[in-house]
Amino acid sequence: MEMEPDLSDLKIGFIGAGNMAFGIAQGLLMSGKVQPANVMVSAPSDNNLGRFQERGMVVSHCNADVVHSSRLVFLAVKPHLIPIVLQEISPAVTLRHTVVSVAAGVTIATLEQLLPSSTTVLRLMPNLPCVVQEGALLFSRGSMAGGEESELLKALLAPCGLVEEGPESWIDAHTGLSGSGVAFVYLFAEALAEGGVKMGMPSALANRIAAQTVLGAGRLLRDSGKHPAQLRSEVCTPGGTTIFGLHVLEQGGMRAAAMGAVEAATERARELGRKKDQLKCAKSTK
Repeated sequence: MEMEPDLSDLKIGFIGAGNMAFGIAQGLLMSGKVQPANVMVSAPSDNNLGRFQERGMVVSHCNADVVHSSRLVFLAVKPHLIPIVLQEISPAVTLRHTVVSVAAGVTIATLEQLLPSSTTVLRLMPNLPCVVQEGALLFSRGSMAGGEESELLKALLAPCGLVEEGPESWIDAHTGLSGSGVAFVYLFAEALAEGGVKMGMPSALANRIAAQTVLGAGRLLRDSGKHPAQLRSEVCTPGGTTIFGLHVLEQGGMRAAAMGAVEAATERARELGRKKDQLKCAKSTK
């Protein structure tokens, strides 16, 4: 039986104080294994730092301070800021540090090139529901990251939702499926509610019921372990309301549209990643 990593004395830093950093930080504290005083967060202004400070975390305007004070550092800034931030903090990064990037489209190769040689790097792709500890997170190891770092990240992030590890080639597909997929679900929930309004239900009530329908269906799908098709068939009765409704969705091409949306979002993520790599190469040759 593997021993769970000891997190009580681990010093953790966040460079960037947006919603994703806040969601992950909240998850870390919810476990009770990470003390707020052991978490430090930096951002250029006070706009987003107050909510971290209210929960007992240390805040700063200096990114280098975060690196000096931490062993595990989350890079949670916009992708276009990654080269600037890494240039700033690189002198403070040592072999004792583990750097975890949540910047979309920034590859492990880019991170490893911009950071000092032999830096331990992992790439993490969370999604918006991390802010309510119901996220879907996928991470990949860099060339210097091993099983110890993998187990540490899994133990830390478990309160944030589902945490999976896979090759970096899966990250873009995860972006299309789960990162962008959250918006696809919201669109479907919106359409469900509008259907209720069309049939005479008050808008506010229709939206509450649509939200609960999505939540309940998702929990049942996750917790039952059944395939979606099996659960769908269990709702249908011969000649009943559900099969008539499903027929209309199939006629409208919903299945193909959903698959196409995931494909389009994935390809866009790959395209953005290639552009960032090209930019990195261009800068490195100057």
